[in-house]
Amino acid sequence: MKYYIIAGEASGDLHGSNLMQAIKQVDAEANFRCWGGDLMQAAGGEIVKHYKDLAFMGFIEVAINLRTILSNIKLCKEDIKKYQPDAVIFIDYPGFNMRIGPFVKELGIKTFYYISPQIWAWKQKRAYELKKWVDRMFVILPFERDFYKKFNMDVDYVGHPLLDAIQKRTHDESRKAQIRKNNDLGERPVIAIVPGSRKQEINVMLPLMLKQTQHFPDYQFVLAAAPSFDSEFYRGFLKNFPQVKLMFNKTYDLFEVATAAMVTSGTATLEAALFKVPEVVCYKGSYISYQIAKRLIKANYISLVNLIVNEEIVKELIQKEFNEKLLKAELEKLLKNEGYRKQMLDNFERLTQRLGGGGASQKTAQLMFALLQS
Repeated sequence: MKYYIIAGEASGDLHGSNLMQAIKQVDAEANFRCWGGDLMQAAGGEIVKHYKDLAFMGFIEVAINLRTILSNIKLCKEDIKKYQPDAVIFIDYPGFNMRIGPFVKELGIKTFYYISPQIWAWKQKRAYELKKWVDRMFVILPFERDFYKKFNMDVDYVGHPLLDAIQKRTHDESRKAQIRKNNDLGERPVIAIVPGSRKQEINVMLPLMLKQTQHFPDYQFVLAAAPSFDSEFYRGFLKNFPQVKLMFNKTYDLFEVATAAMVTSGTATLEAALFKVPEVVCYKGSYISYQIAKRLIKANYISLVNLIVNEEIVKELIQKEFNEKLLKAELEKLLKNEGYRKQMLDNFERLTQRLGGGGASQKTAQLMFALLQS
């Protein structure tokens, strides 16, 4: 069968690629056309647009780039109509996908949503819109099932795909030693810097994160570099921090050897927790975008870690609180307060248990294929 998959960021590229591999196990004739990234391309997808060309965040940024966004929406609709897939699979990315979905439904093509948009955090009534055009929703967070029940929408909870990606790694000491050797990390403990995968995020988050190097001389700082940018982009930030090492597209390797991490809010906060890396969650957006969001968002937290357990088990430094002094204080607790570290690691175990078992990609692929056959 023919599948058209739309993902608009790095995490969607990861989950989309794993889903594609799982689909090929149940559908030997599967063909894929995608909006995604390098991982989806490596999994056999023909890429229409790379997610690095789609990453606009914040109300002001979207308004500035509105013409490009509308052009991409038009291109996507025309491409789907020409390709005539058996199903379109939407992966998160609601600002774009919720404009494509109704069009696909009108064409009579099956619509699957894998990884729900976070409408439970804001604009909850968009669930009514989704109900009109989504044939089946596959959710990865346990509380999402109950959320959609409030709108009389039956969804499939398949578990979180990150569990599979992380659990299949060996996590043994010899592997960690090899990672250190391959990346010239030496023996000093590692602090991971994870500033995000969008240019706007990195421009805001990274400079302040790098300032922490002066406060912790006994540690080595390693930057998780997104594959969508070249080394020259990062070198501009690191010209005054030559001691900071870069690891491109190796965030999981970095988490395996990290003692602590500074992480921009997003999927990486959950990844760090599942790797059992004590972390501080950071976020800062434009003033206007933040003021608008603060009035609309209904969630109590911004990080997936805290949202899933519904309590603050990792510190969130947002807007004005994301500053050099508070970031230094939190890092000191993560690195030197053994009781604080142990409590956070215990909470990470509780988080993992709440997510349930693995096999999300396989479960979703089997359900999708069965629905298409029926």
